[in-house]
Amino acid sequence: GYSHAPDALSYGVDMKHIRWCGILQRIALVYVVVALIETLTTKRRPNVLEPRHLSIFTAYQWQWIGGFIAFVIYIITTYSLYVPNWSFSEHSDHGVKKYIVKCGMRGHLGPACNAVGYVDRELWGINHLYSDPVWSRLEACTLSSPNSGPLREDAPSWCRAPFEPEGLLSTISAILSGTIGIHYGHVLIHFKGHSARLKHWVSMGFGLLIIAIILHFTNAIPINKQLYSFSYVCFTAGAAGIVFSALYVLVLLLINPTN
Repeated sequence: GYSHAPDALSYGVDMKHIRWCGILQRIALVYVVVALIETLTTKRRPNVLEPRHLSIFTAYQWQWIGGFIAFVIYIITTYSLYVPNWSFSEHSDHGVKKYIVKCGMRGHLGPACNAVGYVDRELWGINHLYSDPVWSRLEACTLSSPNSGPLREDAPSWCRAPFEPEGLLSTISAILSGTIGIHYGHVLIHFKGHSARLKHWVSMGFGLLIIAIILHFTNAIPINKQLYSFSYVCFTAGAAGIVFSALYVLVLLLINPTN
């Protein structure tokens, strides 16, 4: 079904509307970047940590530099990239209807004019984005909110537009999540005592959660999964550290206390 002419589609995949991005592609890209940094810097880090509080971070400084670069790229692009007006077409049995979304702004984090969506529209093309985004469940779009349902008659045009939640810019932000995740693994390798490991994981987990909550409730950087915001990275990474600690206690200390 992949070799037939795109204008004579009767089965298989429509290459004119195939979705290029997805959760598996995001995971793959994040793993590739984190794994490459880990592999290429093997000879540049010590095998034994120095007896200092931050030695676990300095020993893997290249990993954190990579995560910081991803963070800087995401923040600068999200808040400084100019998003112009854009349009899309909706096909139905009654024909084709064109919609225009008015933007002309920078740093907007809403559904219509965020830089995350703009980058994907320019890079992949609007026909290759996810056609049923979660935005359409907002109260501004449907009376069935927070569930999906028919669009309101006065729904904004962006309610009908495609949006890619697993796009390029949000995937770059996810690299920082991968950096924090592999850091939890580094702690497991270098810290030999159960209490030392748990102390580090729990303290870092709660620290990240506090940062996320402050950023969200001060409205500085709201938690937004669709945009994979920095506060969302902190919240999920912090929660992961705490949950991982709980599972560690359950498996290694309660079920098998001799290890």
